[in-house]
Amino acid sequence: MADYDLSGINLPYNPDAEQSVLGCILLDGGALGEVVGTLHPEHFYAQLNRDIFAVLTQMYMTNERIDIVTVLDACMRQGVFDTQDDAKKYLALVMEAVPSVSSIAKYAGIVTEKYLLRSLIMASKEIIDAASAGAENANDIVDFAEQRIYDIRAGVENKSLTHISGIVFDRVKALNELVKVTAANGGQPVMSGLPTGFMELDRRIFGLNRSDLLILAARPGMGKTSFAMNIAVNVGKKYRDKQICVFSLEMSKEQIVSRMINSEALLPSEAMKTGKVAADKWKQIMESADMLSQLPIYIDDTPGCNVSTIKSKLRRMKNLGAVVIDYLQLMTAVSNFHGNRVAEISEITRQLKVLAKELNVPVIALSQLARGPEQRPDKRPLLSDLRDSGSIEQDADIVMFLYRNAYYDKTDPNQNVCECIVAKNRHGETGTAYLGWQGEYTRFTNVEVKYDNNG
Repeated sequence: MADYDLSGINLPYNPDAEQSVLGCILLDGGALGEVVGTLHPEHFYAQLNRDIFAVLTQMYMTNERIDIVTVLDACMRQGVFDTQDDAKKYLALVMEAVPSVSSIAKYAGIVTEKYLLRSLIMASKEIIDAASAGAENANDIVDFAEQRIYDIRAGVENKSLTHISGIVFDRVKALNELVKVTAANGGQPVMSGLPTGFMELDRRIFGLNRSDLLILAARPGMGKTSFAMNIAVNVGKKYRDKQICVFSLEMSKEQIVSRMINSEALLPSEAMKTGKVAADKWKQIMESADMLSQLPIYIDDTPGCNVSTIKSKLRRMKNLGAVVIDYLQLMTAVSNFHGNRVAEISEITRQLKVLAKELNVPVIALSQLARGPEQRPDKRPLLSDLRDSGSIEQDADIVMFLYRNAYYDKTDPNQNVCECIVAKNRHGETGTAYLGWQGEYTRFTNVEVKYDNNG
């Protein structure tokens, strides 16, 4: 936490609960497993208790035996105590303070609750300081206040520097869990992100990963909106407990859902406009409609919204899984850039990356492409074709282009093939994933393709 003058304020703190948590672990090393996922060193108010818990967590992550002898040795090696006598006395004290080892979860809950109350006090002081300074406009301060409260609810501590030790052990723990899942999957690799449902693409980008900004761009007619909606439905089918939020700045909610029904029911897209539906199709339509209605997908079709508005709406979601924005160039910036569209788009993409990081979810933003591909013999998009700003490429973790050669060459034998070109990938290699394209149903599929780029 930042340092503020809090004289006259009694910060909430329960020394008995903090010592009881440590004592429980010293008496029964396995007890740490009950609380290690929710209790962290920074939750402790007393620095000494914080340092001891950090040592215990490190020992747990490296599968070291936890008892009074091993913990004392580890504490001395890490400089937690000045002398061995001090260490022995304090560790003995916390062990004697334990009423019941089986109640460690309750003691940890008290420690966490006091930490949240202290965090609220600190956040309130920051908000008061920001409002008193008068350096920012009221809307910016409201957004700041909302973000600070959201961070506390999400368990995010407001601090500038974090020692590497805690991060290292968190990543080792995450890797260990991934190894276990892979072993349970028969040795087959498991993706760290949410699967898009398109296997060849997932093999390249490892799914939709937390805090990533993914740009999906294409020339008109390539199906970028359909592809994004296919991904949203695929994720929603697999993860019913995660909310998928779609912000459609171009199409209405009704148009978006109509496309989803077309894709799922294999219903020709014109059917929704003409009403020409075969009688034997209705069963499939109703089954698809029932399935779609149960997916955790939320759609907002407010035109011209900005990142602050989107962020405010997303904060109300309880278990956000992924965000889709269609499309980038229809968004507006909070600040006035006086017609400088390049600067405005640069600010929007920067804010979208911050949004993905703050909410810790993947954000898929659709983007237009400039006309450059139309002027070249090979019309496959390049990063330089991203419209309005080079910062789109800089801010994005992954940039994907959709390209269908058959759109330009009606004699191409691969009329139903679409290339998803991964032009930038912070997590791995770039390259092309091939997809099947069923244009009459606005639907993309998995497909194995032998594609000759020269023919």
